[in-house]
Amino acid sequence: MEVLLAKSAGFCFGVKRAVEKVYEQLGENEEIYTYGPIIHNEEVVKDLEMRGVRVIEGEKELQGLTKGTLVIRSHGVSRRIYELIEKNGLNCIDVTCPFVKRIHQIVEKESRQGKKTVIIGNAGHPEVEGIRGWSSTPAAVIGTVEEAQMFTLDAGESLCIVSQTTFNYNKFKELVEIFQKRGYNVNVVNTICNATEERQKEAGEIAQKVDAMIVIGGRHSSNTQKLFEICREKCKATYFIQTLDDLHLELPKTATLVGITAGASTPNNIIEEVQNYVRINF
Repeated sequence: MEVLLAKSAGFCFGVKRAVEKVYEQLGENEEIYTYGPIIHNEEVVKDLEMRGVRVIEGEKELQGLTKGTLVIRSHGVSRRIYELIEKNGLNCIDVTCPFVKRIHQIVEKESRQGKKTVIIGNAGHPEVEGIRGWSSTPAAVIGTVEEAQMFTLDAGESLCIVSQTTFNYNKFKELVEIFQKRGYNVNVVNTICNATEERQKEAGEIAQKVDAMIVIGGRHSSNTQKLFEICREKCKATYFIQTLDDLHLELPKTATLVGITAGASTPNNIIEEVQNYVRINF
């Protein structure tokens, strides 16, 4: 069995930086917290918990925290969370991805000029919720064609459209086109990060060539889910797993080539385990 591994598989720059920063804090005298799981990978989060790092699940829990070090993950947070951290006197380590920070700045600037905000992304995702928290005007989250078609804008109003950094690029273009065709005064900023576009493009190209495709990543990882959707469109025998324990392949009898890619929150050791297992056992 030949294995084709995506060059872009595994930690992206923002996730790698965030995880390394948390591990650097271990051994300090202060309690260490992360605002939400540092990444959408249960294995990494479990390891950090075993080392004493606690996860703060939301604003309500944060309100009761008055000492220690709080790490803001790569997804970023709203302006309100920064204010609460400062009010409570916490030591803050901010490892928000620079690409996400850029979206905060765009939304803050455009909304102060009176433009309504549309975020192309997944409602409820922490990155999207953080972006919404920087808009001075109402911010709508649009993730489907139906939602885009139902959106209305009053006469004379302007719109700023941004995207979740890990959204499917082709879907982003499709949704933006709906707004543009309706004649709205729209400022569109493609804020999907370059690493995401590259990863999605490579995954699709590999899936077209192989007999089976394995996508590795956390169950709650938005970017991994997008990779799975892209690969499944090109290769019906596509499998979404979190670790080697989830790998239960029923490969086509004629399969000779298997492709592997992984989300931005997948550690290299898990990718290597899956890759080696497939090569040895199939």
